[in-house]
Amino acid sequence: MKAYDLIVIGGGPAGMAAAIAAKENGCENILILERGPMLGGILNQCIHNGFGLHTFHEELTGPEYAARYAEKIYNQRIDYWLNTTVIHMDREKRVTVVNANEGLQILQAKAIILAMGCRERPRGALNIPGSRPAGIFSAGTAQRIINIDGYMVGHSVVILGSGDIGLIMARRMILDGAKVRVVAELLPYSSGLKRNIVQCLDDFTIPLKFRYTAIKIHGDKRLTGVTLARMDEMNKPIPGTEEFYECDTLLLSVGLVPENELSNDAGITLDPRTCGPVVNDSFETDAEGIFVCGNALHVHDLVDYVSQEAETAGKNAARFIQGMAIREKGKKVTLCGSDGVRYTVPQFLNSNRMDEKLTIRFRVGDVYHNAFVSVYFNDQRVLHRKKPILTPGEMEMIELRKDQVNRFTDLESITVKIEKE
Repeated sequence: MKAYDLIVIGGGPAGMAAAIAAKENGCENILILERGPMLGGILNQCIHNGFGLHTFHEELTGPEYAARYAEKIYNQRIDYWLNTTVIHMDREKRVTVVNANEGLQILQAKAIILAMGCRERPRGALNIPGSRPAGIFSAGTAQRIINIDGYMVGHSVVILGSGDIGLIMARRMILDGAKVRVVAELLPYSSGLKRNIVQCLDDFTIPLKFRYTAIKIHGDKRLTGVTLARMDEMNKPIPGTEEFYECDTLLLSVGLVPENELSNDAGITLDPRTCGPVVNDSFETDAEGIFVCGNALHVHDLVDYVSQEAETAGKNAARFIQGMAIREKGKKVTLCGSDGVRYTVPQFLNSNRMDEKLTIRFRVGDVYHNAFVSVYFNDQRVLHRKKPILTPGEMEMIELRKDQVNRFTDLESITVKIEKE
């Protein structure tokens, strides 16, 4: 059984940033396990720009952003295995992997960082009536086929869902000569970034219809059309609102879910709101020595935030390996959201152990205009900040200071809320 100080599962932006941070904080024997043929993960197929503005202070494409981190991996001589599938992990930090070069291996680690990313919700999760013709793709699959394999998926397109990948693929299809008929969104608001709506839909006059979804798929061997209908407040089709769109391609952009099969294997507690593990301020799960970061923890809107979280996870994993007490004695403070805040990450903290500053990331459950983000320590409001707009598609952040937290000696909970005044 091969032994490593740190095993990082996933060689995308989160995994690479975590491994680099661990190395820079004194961890030497590191192995990255990546199921793809190269480091970078999903970024390798994201050839559009808009990455790196926070991290590198310049606008990069996805492959360029990944290459910056991959170069650090090479220069720091961090070991990695490509084309490697992790098939099991347990709480004793044993990892079972398989690849063509090493065969089936069981690896032992002192600490593990989970950075597997997320996956798209498939058609099967939608229960759309109709047959199963060719021409129906998840937006990410279509992106890979076009940008990596070099094939065009269709010429007349309907996009279901307004997630960021779907919005970006609307523009990509137009630039490749296809006609995007419509983008239909079940919710009354977009789940994507505002900038993507402007740059990918508005700039190309692609219509975006809210409260619409597909109620029937037409076609036998190949998709011939999709029927959309407006939905009521109970998400039932409103009679008389049906619209038929002739098309040969349907792209699904209906949400992302953190990869959590390995977390389930190890019996790690998951948060039903994020679908990722519950973590403390060190990004450590309830399995000692197993950390998580990136989209495997919760779905991000910007890769720069993924890298920031991963660096924190990598630093704390290195501390754990070096014997520094990650689980120091001290009162556990619960972090949660209410009154419009869907979730917070992390979900709890230890004020004795936390860094001098802690970034809490959260998402809201609706669109709010001129509302306030408030933070309560127990029942006392300590922060009240006005925001011109809050949307579910944009991740929000607040920063807490260690001295601010430690002033409350009887602190049991920190709650983030949305308030009108």
